[in-house]
Amino acid sequence: MTPTFCHLRIHTEYSLVDGIVRIKPLVKAAAEAGMPAVALTDQCNLFALVKFYGAAQRAGVKPIVGVDLWLEDETEDPTREGPGQSTRLLLLCKDEIGYRHLTELVSRSYIENQHGGVPMIKKSWLTADSTRGLIALSGGREGDVGRAILDGKREVAARLLTEWIRLFGDNFYLELMRTGREGEEDYLHGAIELAMAMGVPVVATNDVRFLDKGDYDSHEVRVCIHEGRTLDDPRRSRRYSEQQYLRSPQEMAELFSDIPEALENSVEIARRCNLELKLGTYYLPDFPVPAGMTMDEYFRQLSREGLENRLKTLFDTEAPEFSELRRPYDERLERELGVITQMGFPGYFLIVADFIRWAKGNGVPVGPGRGSGAGSLVAYALTITDLDPLAYDLLFERFLNPERVSMPDFDVDFCMEGRDRVIDYVAEHYGRDKVSQIITYGTMAAKAVVRDVGRVLGHPYGFVDQISKLIPFEVGISLEKAMEDEPQLRERYEREDEVHDLIDMAQSLEGITRNAGKHAGGVVISPSKLTDFAPLFCEPGGQGLVTQFDKNDVESVGLVKFDFLGLRTLTIIDWALENIRQASGEEVDIATIPLDDRPVFDLLKACRTTAVFQLESRGMKELISRLQPDSFEEIIALVALFRPGPLQSGMVDNFINRKHGRETVSYPDPQYQHDLLKPILEPTYGIILYQEQVMQIAQALAGYTLGGADLLRRAMGKKKAEEMAKQRAVFQEGAEKNGIDPNLAIKIFDLVEKFAGYGFNKSHSAAYALVSYQTAWLKAHYPASFMAAVLSADMDNTDKVVTLIDECNSMGLDVVPPSVNTSAYKFTVREDGAVVYGLGAIKGVGEGAIASIVEERAHGPYQDLFDFCKRVDLKKANRRVMEALIRAGALDSIGPNRATMAAALPDALRIAEKHLQNAQAGMEDLFGFGTASEPGEGAYEYEVVPEWDDDIRLTGEKETLGLWLTGHPITRHEAELRHFITAPIVRLAPQKGKNQVLAGLVSGMRVMTTRRGDKMAIVTLDDRTARIDLKLFSEVFERARDKLGKDRLVVVKGEVGVDDYSGGNSVSVEEVYELGEARQVFGHGVIIDLDEESLNESLMDDLAAALRASGEGQCPVVIAYHNQKGSALAVLGHAWRVLPSEELMARLHRLLGPERVQIDYDRVSRHMPSLPEPQPFEA
Repeated sequence: MTPTFCHLRIHTEYSLVDGIVRIKPLVKAAAEAGMPAVALTDQCNLFALVKFYGAAQRAGVKPIVGVDLWLEDETEDPTREGPGQSTRLLLLCKDEIGYRHLTELVSRSYIENQHGGVPMIKKSWLTADSTRGLIALSGGREGDVGRAILDGKREVAARLLTEWIRLFGDNFYLELMRTGREGEEDYLHGAIELAMAMGVPVVATNDVRFLDKGDYDSHEVRVCIHEGRTLDDPRRSRRYSEQQYLRSPQEMAELFSDIPEALENSVEIARRCNLELKLGTYYLPDFPVPAGMTMDEYFRQLSREGLENRLKTLFDTEAPEFSELRRPYDERLERELGVITQMGFPGYFLIVADFIRWAKGNGVPVGPGRGSGAGSLVAYALTITDLDPLAYDLLFERFLNPERVSMPDFDVDFCMEGRDRVIDYVAEHYGRDKVSQIITYGTMAAKAVVRDVGRVLGHPYGFVDQISKLIPFEVGISLEKAMEDEPQLRERYEREDEVHDLIDMAQSLEGITRNAGKHAGGVVISPSKLTDFAPLFCEPGGQGLVTQFDKNDVESVGLVKFDFLGLRTLTIIDWALENIRQASGEEVDIATIPLDDRPVFDLLKACRTTAVFQLESRGMKELISRLQPDSFEEIIALVALFRPGPLQSGMVDNFINRKHGRETVSYPDPQYQHDLLKPILEPTYGIILYQEQVMQIAQALAGYTLGGADLLRRAMGKKKAEEMAKQRAVFQEGAEKNGIDPNLAIKIFDLVEKFAGYGFNKSHSAAYALVSYQTAWLKAHYPASFMAAVLSADMDNTDKVVTLIDECNSMGLDVVPPSVNTSAYKFTVREDGAVVYGLGAIKGVGEGAIASIVEERAHGPYQDLFDFCKRVDLKKANRRVMEALIRAGALDSIGPNRATMAAALPDALRIAEKHLQNAQAGMEDLFGFGTASEPGEGAYEYEVVPEWDDDIRLTGEKETLGLWLTGHPITRHEAELRHFITAPIVRLAPQKGKNQVLAGLVSGMRVMTTRRGDKMAIVTLDDRTARIDLKLFSEVFERARDKLGKDRLVVVKGEVGVDDYSGGNSVSVEEVYELGEARQVFGHGVIIDLDEESLNESLMDDLAAALRASGEGQCPVVIAYHNQKGSALAVLGHAWRVLPSEELMARLHRLLGPERVQIDYDRVSRHMPSLPEPQPFEA
């Protein structure tokens, strides 16, 4: 059957501004409709090119590649500001030449000519040469010819068309559309008339934005999300119609039955477009080598020289056994060199070694390795990695398999602060036109799409927020799974029409590509200019250049990806070493520390691993507590064991029990084991934990090559039955040749297959275990320097700072409050070992202000607030900064108290500004102010006022530092709390079967779902003496959850026991009280002291109002009245009972004074007669 129509204008989801067409459904629909070809023409980009090209070929549909471009109006108009009205132009690639030209044009539009974030091409960029290989469609009514036709300017339209024909010749088509939008028919008739007059072909398109007619509403919502509008906004433009779907060829034939040539030309254009992309071929950049040497020779030379240097550090080269010790290294190196050169990858290794060497030589810390690359001895010799692979049985073939050709892939960790410097070096060294980072695409994830759709549909924020919060916080969760996991969401979806419509619309857009970003670490280096391989994208102004293809697609077109990853822990290690140098002058080489240091393992066994890389989570601490690691091999194992697979499969329990002798060690199973497996599995107590062990077992038992064993490992991971049947036969046959019982071999094969799915890459585990060990070593030997570095790295995260300050306290480290005279931007270490608070951790104080403070301090310490304000740059350290410094206590050393300095601040700033004006006018000497660099001159007297009370002072610290440094809010309640708590937290002792009472502030809460689906909480309580975890099971938690706000004071009753995980105490809670409720439960009344002098009608009215406003309570009110004749106590009637809340007590204190109001904890009122009901107070 002869094809009748091909769609040539389609915006997919990757257009970002509009379009909800997804790639796979598009090519499937085209194939099912019998279209021989289909085009991808996203707006201004080629983001989806590779995905589309592959999907179309797999579906048997010819892919046509193009871009819907905006063309800038370059006509001169002196009255116009900025660019004129832009028009559309659609370009399609006929061949590879056209693809190169289109790539150049698209890239140039982003780099040179963005207007309001919209990239545009200029007509002046189009020449007879730059349009070769391209077919142009006029853009219909939105093209420049179409605009002229609709404006009634036929001569202008003809002139523009003549220009296009000059540029494109017979590759230019006037585009016709019938989608029911304004002006289309008027344009169409004018365009046909012009085409006939000038002999220009026409072509029909449908300007597709969605696949099915019913998707129109979803598309409108998508457009509104991008534009920040609501659907019913009368100001929004309505540019789309319901007819912009993927019409079938039959529908298009009916629609254009009067212009059949417009349909025929769509097929003709498809026939002329024959772009063939070369996918899967790698193009390595050139690496410069010395004259007279080949790349391979230079690579071998550097690797051998590098190994010599490594061996000098590993062994005593003068020892008689050295030649024996080095033999396996030499053999392994030559084997690896042979594979790398045979596969054509020396250049890749040399490039990676080059930028790592530059980083290390220029003060940028580099990680010891990451991923399977740590298994290469060549990488170790070239200092790409820093872990001896032979010492830990790491396998080269896990990284680069000669039996499965694929690019090597080194992921390199750099210090966060220096990573961009390394990328800049690479760009400078290899050419900025050859180096780029890689794009990523943000998609509409479940929570976000619900919020976006809810806003567009006009729902109130609170309603949408409720629905969004019902979606579980789980990475990658779908709305469908959210409704399965959260019964309340499913219930509301089924019961409420508004929720039903919201979720349905959100699901129609879920996963749609929303925006473009930059990959965390991916960098490509091309052998020639980048646009030979991929179009480029950047932010307006040319910043942040990235490829338009993502990390997978960029490799598909042949570019080699290098991963430059930022690891915060390397920054911490670097800062810790700098702190050590500053504090003691000592130089520590972290790369040469011993890996069997006893204090490190003591620290680990005690679970003191807060801030230790990878080992600080609660779950990991629990695993460490059970395992009690005492070798570096076991730290490697920890990293591999702490994953869902091993934890859920029972492997972790077996490993721990075997280590501690509670289970017999077998290799791998008591029933099915072999002596050949003992050396492979001995480090893991017979447990198959690592992928490398799977490979070694296949090699030892069945004679696999390590390359073949890697293929077996991959097959086991994929669990394809047909492939596994083949591998089982090969394994059994190989084992039989080795003289091993074939039945035993199959049993072991089945065991290996079972655990292979849980196996972890030991190379990665070992490399990261080394970083974990280094941080643990620093914490054990230089605790203050290490903790100062960690605090500096996390100073933007207040919650983390609070946790780390607590850790400092538990380690016995003093943390000194911030001071403008002693603190730096970061946390530092004092000579006496105290950690000095960093000014950068004060909220509201920017880096510029701190730089000004520290720089000026070099001229001498600040004497007082007036001196401080006079000397710092007030443009950077403005009034708000000063207030934050005062409230944080950073000016305590230069003033009488915080309240006085806060009161003096306006005068200090006024005087400082006057001084600055005088200095600028050259009048310093006249008024005797001195210059800005003369500290201490021109002193002023404070007008001292009383210091703030504790509440105000501590609130200031909490709001600026995130924690209380100079006190604790519980202090003012301690005397009262002693009446009913069993003991402070630090002195609590477990008492089985007996409830105890404790009090403190809520410092944290984790809510969890139990196996039965109920909610429970672990709440951390802090009473200044210590912290303790409270366990609130579902019933108690539901009753108490409203009382458990952050920093709220609560009183708790429950049983104190020993926590299995931490070894410390925890509380199983029965009751939670607010302070007012606790007074009611543990006290016996509120005693109000009245005397003859104070008693008057006004006071009685105010007192009655206060008591009535207290709400319902059960606490009696006791009047203690006395006059010259005597005194008496009386309890008011039930109607006057109160809840002695903080609000009531504060009101009574204001009314009568704190000394006249107290809670009766001594049962004074127990036998008092009640006064009558409230009539006496009605006066």
